[in-house]
Amino acid sequence: MILPVIMAGGTGSRLWPLSRELYPKQFLTVTGELSMLQQTVTRLSGIEHTPPVLICNEEHRFIAAEQMRLGGFKHGGIILEPVGRNTAPAIALAALQAVNNAANDEDPILLVLAADHVIENIKAFEESVEKALSFAADGKLVTFGIVPSAPETGYGYIKSGRKEGNAFAVSEFVEKPDLKTAKTYLASGDYYWNSGMFLFKASRYLEELAKFAPDMLDVCKRAIAAPSQDLEFVRVDKSIFETCPDDSIDYVVMEQTDGAMVVPMDAGWSDVGSFSALWDVSVKDKNDNVIKGDAITVDSKNNYLYAEDKLIATVGVNNFVVIQTKDAILVADKDKVQDVKAIVNHLKESGRTEHKLHREVYRPWGKYDSIDFGKRDQVKRITVKPGEKLSIQKHHHRSEHWIIVSGTASVLNGDKTILLTENESTYIPVGVIHALENPGKIPLEMIEVQTGSYLGEDDIVRFEDRYGRL
Repeated sequence: MILPVIMAGGTGSRLWPLSRELYPKQFLTVTGELSMLQQTVTRLSGIEHTPPVLICNEEHRFIAAEQMRLGGFKHGGIILEPVGRNTAPAIALAALQAVNNAANDEDPILLVLAADHVIENIKAFEESVEKALSFAADGKLVTFGIVPSAPETGYGYIKSGRKEGNAFAVSEFVEKPDLKTAKTYLASGDYYWNSGMFLFKASRYLEELAKFAPDMLDVCKRAIAAPSQDLEFVRVDKSIFETCPDDSIDYVVMEQTDGAMVVPMDAGWSDVGSFSALWDVSVKDKNDNVIKGDAITVDSKNNYLYAEDKLIATVGVNNFVVIQTKDAILVADKDKVQDVKAIVNHLKESGRTEHKLHREVYRPWGKYDSIDFGKRDQVKRITVKPGEKLSIQKHHHRSEHWIIVSGTASVLNGDKTILLTENESTYIPVGVIHALENPGKIPLEMIEVQTGSYLGEDDIVRFEDRYGRL
């Protein structure tokens, strides 16, 4: 049986300001009605498989879980990486967990997918997986090579060797080429784009890892030897996993094994690595503009326009990217969007926060939007989902005034618990233990006014938390 393993890590720099460190692109809804993670799970519907296992960063755990819940998807657990150590160790954790959980000595076949890819032709995707299945069952390590449509310089390539049925032996993996080299690859017909998707038995991957990277495998075994279960999350030992080498599956295993096979896939694939790539896979108007949100265009062509909550108007603008979010605006030449990373690096070096999180921040209990702030005050719009509760906490440097807009709030304020409804309010002094809960059936909407000498999110002392954040 196939066990999908969905890699949902990443730090969100290439699609800034839509993506951020704490909300990377796999969680964005930029093509269709579902997020990229949800689309990845949905395209498995035509393949016989067990519930997928997700691998994501510790900081993204609640977003991943919430998107699975909203999509109505079952999953086999969410493995949390305490630190990023690239794809080879991440897949090793999934393989070890799969072998440990397998019933009756079953050897699961892992279908390793990235959560941030777009695949337009689902049928072709399913057919490629079907073609690869017999090779994986025979102990081969299969990768999927994308049939190239252009001399792309942004992807690595796989050179095919001898043909074996519906697949080819891998001759070599090659790095991202220059344009001249990419043109020769395209003309030869022997090269495929490296998709980063794989199919192999869990045991075979671990065998090859033991052969080529025994130290890495040893660290992963010890890190997941006694995993702790926290809600739906699988936690590994951080102190051990931090010592793991940082390497990709291509470098550690696929480039060295003699069992690597490549199955061609022609399925409208893109890793959506830039706004120009996103423009390529999006629906366009008669002037080849992609418009998301509220935008008016006059004499403008070939643009990607994204408006989160304001009107974008363009006159005589061609081949541009304009992205408006609540806290940032990006204007870029569509041919130079690879340089967006330079903006992200500048934000980091300047000590700013726009690279890390949006103005609207998601939490396991709901979300908050920082709608206004000054030197000693901040105003937030807080939304708490039905049945959810914020941690029991206190602050050393700020007081808070809560005003209920809609719904019902159960408020712990010192030694009293009170119920508040629309147009009612309460005051939380500095240092007083407090908590907020939504006991109702509809979302709780609330305005919070903070005042004090320090308003950072790290001024929280938690005493009790149902989401494991103590």
